[in-house]
Amino acid sequence: MTVAPSSWPERTGGQVLIDQLRVQGVERLTCVPGESYLAALDALYDSGVEVISCRNEGGAAIMAEAYGKLTGRPGVCFVTRGPGATNASHGVHIAMQDSTPMILFIGQVDRSMREREAFQEVDYRAFFGGIAKWVVEIDSAARVPELVARAFRVAMQGRPGPVVIALPEDMLVETCRVADAPRVEAAGGWPAPADLARLSALLAEARKPIAILGGSGWDEAACTAFARYAERAQLPVATSFRRASLMDADHPNYAGDLGIGPDARLKARVADADLVLLVGGRLSEMPSSSYTLLDVPVPRQKLVHVHPGAEELGRVYQPTLAIQASPKAFAAALDALAVPATPAWAGTAQAAHAEYRAWTDTARALPGEFQYGEVITWLRDRLPKDAIICNGAGNYAGWLHRHHRFHRYGTQLAPTSGSMGYGVPAAVMAKRQRPDSVVVAFAGDGCFLMNGQEFATAVQYDAPIVVVVVDNGQYGTIRMHQERDYPGRVVATRLANPDFAAMAIAFGGHGERVDTTAQFAPAFERALASGKPAILHCRLDPRAQSHARDYPAN
Repeated sequence: MTVAPSSWPERTGGQVLIDQLRVQGVERLTCVPGESYLAALDALYDSGVEVISCRNEGGAAIMAEAYGKLTGRPGVCFVTRGPGATNASHGVHIAMQDSTPMILFIGQVDRSMREREAFQEVDYRAFFGGIAKWVVEIDSAARVPELVARAFRVAMQGRPGPVVIALPEDMLVETCRVADAPRVEAAGGWPAPADLARLSALLAEARKPIAILGGSGWDEAACTAFARYAERAQLPVATSFRRASLMDADHPNYAGDLGIGPDARLKARVADADLVLLVGGRLSEMPSSSYTLLDVPVPRQKLVHVHPGAEELGRVYQPTLAIQASPKAFAAALDALAVPATPAWAGTAQAAHAEYRAWTDTARALPGEFQYGEVITWLRDRLPKDAIICNGAGNYAGWLHRHHRFHRYGTQLAPTSGSMGYGVPAAVMAKRQRPDSVVVAFAGDGCFLMNGQEFATAVQYDAPIVVVVVDNGQYGTIRMHQERDYPGRVVATRLANPDFAAMAIAFGGHGERVDTTAQFAPAFERALASGKPAILHCRLDPRAQSHARDYPAN
């Protein structure tokens, strides 16, 4: 039965918009407020949606991206026009390269002023066109339900990613009578029976197979199902760059992660494999060691590529078998897949896991009194298995990725795009989303000051995260490459830093300086016990960056 438009309530575009977010199940969103979308802000007043007001649009967008990683549904961020939008592009790019569902709403100039270069006017289709899945400007309040529902679907379906929606200021105050669109769920492709039979046949012919898990679109059940299959098939399983929480590090089939500077033995396993089962990921530049593990366009190995986006199958590597399916659907189908009773590769998974344990067990000694590697291994043994670890980019992340062990899905929040400044805002969202979990953000001194002002947001919204700032007084990654490629010609990489512990206290949090390894554990326990957002300012000897060649992170 069709409901007459006259029976629908009259609402402003802003009210219609926020009602659509409620229909889509948005529980919290981030923003930096702006006059260009005041009508939408007003509609949020009594909506029941938690609004997290941030200190910079880049931090707000990263928080929304982290929400997408944690939930599988789009994180939502509102920013104002012009500089607000360009600041937020940081998070949009991360969401694109990390395949994370996200929607960025941007205030736009009045429709009557377009094409005049009005105050802070930007052509958002041109600006975001290369780093978003879809960019749209809503010209009529009556079309808000249609286009918002489509945006949620585009953000989640196929290869997930960001959608950008521009909201003309006058459209948000325009009134209309329109029905809400229904809640949408992503349509996921399922593997065809013939494809599963072909996979089973390829596996039966293999002698040295390996699986690689990556990308997005997973959940805890899918990870568990794949681990169950790997155990039955006796397959060694690696994870892609910054996707380590897709497989429990203690699982006897886990072979380690293909990050930057992985274990040479793991690289050799992939290079020497005769069958690679790539599920969910793209095996892009970082996890492929600059596209050297598999030949382009036709790999030496037989490649079975499972991905939800048709456009990614054969985009770089031409697979022996392409399966268009979401990781959830593919993993769910594996219980019915037959495996060889006595595989030719029996024992390789255990050997790969033993190599992984040996590679990650003990950190090498560094110059100075603060042994960063020992701190990571202490945290590895001390933190609960559901602790969420966040980080941005820099050499400091290499020790973390090598020596920390992830055990549960969704406990690693880090940008595969290698973006600095990610850890602190991601940690704020993680703590709001999972308040009972310990959340630790790692940041180098350069990385922290990219978005460290969101520590104030943590204090304001009572998100007691612990931020470990590893301070070596330089942009260490660039310095390392500089000294290698242009010896004796160091420029632009030295940093003069503030007292980060004092900064934490000034913001209303807990702060301590850590100069030695022995000081870290008690300082960390005090930070947790404080119940406040905390910063541990850890002073790392600058000479330690030269050792990072064995722990490269970005």
